[in-house]
Amino acid sequence: MLKQKHSVTVEEYGITIETGSIAKQASGAVTICLGETMLLVAATAAASIREGQDFFPLQVDYREKFSAAGRMPGGFFKREGRPSEKEILTCRLTDRPLRSLFPKGFMNEVQVQGLLLTTDLQNEPDILMINGASAALLCSDIPWNGPVGAIRVGLVDDEFVVNPTHEQMFDSELDLIYVGSETEMIMIEGSAEEVPDDKFVEALEFAQNAIQPIIAAQRKLAAAYSKEKKTFELFQPTPENLEFARKIVGDRLRDAVSLDTKADRQAAVDVLKDEVKEKMIERDGEEDFDANQVMLVFEVLQEAAYRESILKTGKRADGRSPTDLRDIECQVGILPRVHGSALFQRGETQSIVLTTLGASGDVQSMDGITGGPKEKSFLLHYNFPNYSVGETGRIMGPGRREIGHGALAERSILPVLPPEDEFPYTIRVVSEITESNGSTSMASVCGGCLSLMDAGVPISDMVAGISCGLVTETDDKGKITKHVVLSDIIGAEDHFGDMDFKICGTRNGITGYQLDLKIGGLPFEIAKEAIQRNKELREEILTIMRETIDTPRTEMSPYAPRIHTMQIEPDKIGALIGPGGKTIRRICEVSGAQIDINEDNSGRVNVYATSGESMQRAIEEIDMVCADIEEGKLYLGTVRGIKEFGCFVECLPGKEGLVHVSELADFRVNRVEDVCSLGDQMWVKCVGIDDKGRVRLSRTAALADREDGADPISEKVAAAKEKAGSDDGGRGRGDRGRGGDRGDRRERGDRGDRGDRRGPRREGRRRGDRDDRPRRRRDDDRGLRREGDEGGGERREGGSEGSESQSSGDES
Repeated sequence: MLKQKHSVTVEEYGITIETGSIAKQASGAVTICLGETMLLVAATAAASIREGQDFFPLQVDYREKFSAAGRMPGGFFKREGRPSEKEILTCRLTDRPLRSLFPKGFMNEVQVQGLLLTTDLQNEPDILMINGASAALLCSDIPWNGPVGAIRVGLVDDEFVVNPTHEQMFDSELDLIYVGSETEMIMIEGSAEEVPDDKFVEALEFAQNAIQPIIAAQRKLAAAYSKEKKTFELFQPTPENLEFARKIVGDRLRDAVSLDTKADRQAAVDVLKDEVKEKMIERDGEEDFDANQVMLVFEVLQEAAYRESILKTGKRADGRSPTDLRDIECQVGILPRVHGSALFQRGETQSIVLTTLGASGDVQSMDGITGGPKEKSFLLHYNFPNYSVGETGRIMGPGRREIGHGALAERSILPVLPPEDEFPYTIRVVSEITESNGSTSMASVCGGCLSLMDAGVPISDMVAGISCGLVTETDDKGKITKHVVLSDIIGAEDHFGDMDFKICGTRNGITGYQLDLKIGGLPFEIAKEAIQRNKELREEILTIMRETIDTPRTEMSPYAPRIHTMQIEPDKIGALIGPGGKTIRRICEVSGAQIDINEDNSGRVNVYATSGESMQRAIEEIDMVCADIEEGKLYLGTVRGIKEFGCFVECLPGKEGLVHVSELADFRVNRVEDVCSLGDQMWVKCVGIDDKGRVRLSRTAALADREDGADPISEKVAAAKEKAGSDDGGRGRGDRGRGGDRGDRRERGDRGDRGDRRGPRREGRRRGDRDDRPRRRRDDDRGLRREGDEGGGERREGGSEGSESQSSGDES
C-alpha cells in the first residue's frame, strides 16, 4: 500500500490517514484508506480575490476512475467524461459541512479535489472523501474552523453498524450519513425504511459519539504535520458604511421585508438599495465608490430585519407564526395521456409532477465502480428552470443542485414503492418546478407521491416532506442563548436563517432527510425539537393530500403499458432470445409489445403492451417458441425443407417434423414439389415421436380432423391430383398404360423372314446392342431401370432420383 511520511490510524474503524509525501505543492493533501479503498484529497486556496467577485467560490470535486477498479471505460471513448450522479452527490455531501466552517467574509476561492485511487468494491468512498477533505483543510494553510468527522450508520437486526459494507447495506433499514464536530451535529443526509422518529434520534446520538475517534485522529495528524495558517483579507462591510446605510433606510427595510409576496418584497428592497447606492456615490464620488459595499451592507441589514422580528415578536416576513404552514393545494390527473400527473402547491412553491411507467428493461444502468447496485428501476428527476424564480439565466442541463434535490426526493419515496416482483415496472417521476419560494424538493416528494397514486402504482403508504428552519441569538462566545424553530421556511428564511432541516416520511416513520447549517453546529436539543415539529407538520400535510386522493387508482391510464408475467422453462430462454436476439426482436416487431427476460435465469418473462391485441399476439408467439411439439396436436406449419421422400415442416419456431410423401395427400404423389414448395403453409398433425425425438407428421390426418378439411396448399394439391389423373388417361393407377388389358393375342401364324422388312442395318450397330438406352419396364410402375437391374429394382416413393429418368418414363 502507498505510504506517506506522517500517518494516523483510527483503530476502531480501520481508517488510515496519511500526509507529507504526496501532492506537496497543494495547500494541504492527504491519502485516506479503509480496507483496500483509498482516496487522495487535496485542498488549495487562491492567493487573491477575483475582481467583481461577490460570493465565496468553494468548489468540491470528486472523481472515480475505472482504473481504480481495474476496469476499462465502456463505449467508444476510453477517457472518463462528465461526473456521474454518484460523483456529484459525493461532492455535495462534502461541500455542505465544510462551507459553514470557513470564516465569515473569507472570499478567496478554495478547491477541494478528491480522486479515487483504488477500490475494494465493499467500502463506499463517500465517507472517506468527507473525512479526507477535513484532514486536508486542517493540515493546510487555509483558515478553517474544523475538523469534522463523518460516518455512515446502518441499522441491521435492530443494531447500529458503523460504516457498513455494501453487503450489510442490503439488509439495513437505515442509511444515515452523519457529519459533526466534537460537540455538535453539522450535516446529515440519507434514507430510512419508515424508521420511527425516536429511533432516528437515537441513531443521531449514536453517530455523534462514533465520530469522535476520527476527529481525534485528524488532530493528531495535524499536530505532527500542518502548515501555519495564512492571513487573508476578509470581505465584509465597513462599520462606517453599515451605519450610513442603516440611517438611510431606517424602519423602511423592516416594512419592505414584511410585504405579502416574494416579488413585492424584492422590489421594495431594490428601491432602498438604489437609494443607498446613490447617496454613497454622492458621498464618495464615482471613482472611490465600491459597489460591493452596497451588496454586503444589505446582506447584513436584511438578515437583521428578518431575524429580529421572529426573535422579538414571533412574526415572520409573510405574517405567519413560527409554527404555521403555508396554504396547500393538491390536484391529480391534471394532464391527458400521461400515465400519472399531479400538482402540488404550498404558498409560492409549485411543482407539476409526472409519472411514467416503463418495462423492466428500461432500468437505468450504473457503472458501479465502487460496488453496490448496478441498476435502478425507480428514477426521480427534478428540474428548476429560471422562470420559476422570475429570473433569466443560462439555459442548460441539470446542475448539482438539481441532481441533489432529485436524489433526496427519490430516496424519500423509494421505501413505499411495491417490490419489483409484485410490480415489475420501471418507474420514472419528473418534478417540474414552476414556481419557487422555499422547499421545492419537499414539494417534489408530496407531488411525486400524488402522481404515483394517480398512475395506479400500489404504494404502501403516502409520503410527505417539509422543511424546518432556525433563527438563533448568540452571546460573545458564540453560544446560542435564544432560538426559534420555523415551520415551512420560505427562500429568504433559508438564506438569512441558520438551518434547513428537511425530513420526509409516512405516518409510521421517516423515509428521507437532509440537514444544512449556516452556523458551526446544531445542539441536540434543538435538533430534537425540529424533528418533533416536522412530524406534526407531516401529519398535517398527509391529511390534506388524502383529501385529494386517499388510495392508488385501481385502473391505470389506458396509455400505460399493461404487464403479463409468464414462466417458461429456463432452458428455453436461449430459444426465446434466438441467435443474436433475432427471435425476441421478431416477436416484439410483429406484436408491438415489449418483452423482458429476468436476468436471474429463472425463466420469468414480463410482457408489456398497451393493447389487448398486442399482448395476446406476444403471448401466443412466446408460447410457440417455448412449447414442444406434442403427439396428437394439430399445427399450421411452414415447409422448411423438401426431400424426395417427403418434406420437413416447422410446426413451432425452430421445431420441425417430417411429413412423408405418403402422408401429403389422399392420392399417390410422385414428386413432393408437385404439391408444396419451400415457404408454403399446411396443416399437419403429430402422429408420432420416436425415442430419438424425431417427429412424424401427417397432413392427411390433420385435414381429416379439421371441419373444413382444407389448408393453404389445398388448391395446389387438387391441381396435382387432377394432373395425375389426366396423365393416367383416365384409367387410374392400376391400368397398364398404353395397352390396358389387351386380352389374348390372336393367332398370327408364321411371320416369315423379317430381314427384308427391316432394310439395311447400319454398320457396326446391332439392334440388340441397347446399352446406351434405358430399357422400358413392363409393369404397372412405369418407372425406369437400367440394364442389369434385377427385376426392375426396388420402387422409390415419389419416383426415381433423376429428373432425366422421370421424363423418359413418359416416352411412348
